[in-house]
Amino acid sequence: MERAHDVILLLGRFLVAALFLPAGITKLLNFSGFAKSLADKGLPYPEYWAAAAVAIEVLGPIALVVGFFPRWTALALFAFVVAAIATSHRYWEFQEPARRVQEVNFFKNIAILGGLLFYFVSGPGNWSWPPRFRKAKSGGAEQASA
Repeated sequence: MERAHDVILLLGRFLVAALFLPAGITKLLNFSGFAKSLADKGLPYPEYWAAAAVAIEVLGPIALVVGFFPRWTALALFAFVVAAIATSHRYWEFQEPARRVQEVNFFKNIAILGGLLFYFVSGPGNWSWPPRFRKAKSGGAEQASA
């Protein structure tokens, strides 16, 4: 049964990463446009925020897939999603039909936050690199080593 859990955790990591990585690469390839969109939303120092967002959205899913620094990865992606909600998905500020689209994105992001919390607590499972981030059995109880 433990092997099945590890397979499911790995599949879950791939599925969550599939949301972030393509979007991060798109932002990287159109960095100036992304920075301009942040400036248009009123963020100060948009180039710095854009660089941080791209770094999190490209490196975070890679770390997620390989299980590297799982708690830090979960926290960084969590913060990124909260920032995305705060800057882009305030559906209550939109008129129909855009309001409905932003509302769906808002609640989709809330669900992603839930998944990241699960990852924070569960860790990557045994199929992760490096081995020190795997859960170690100690006295019959599992304890996260990272």
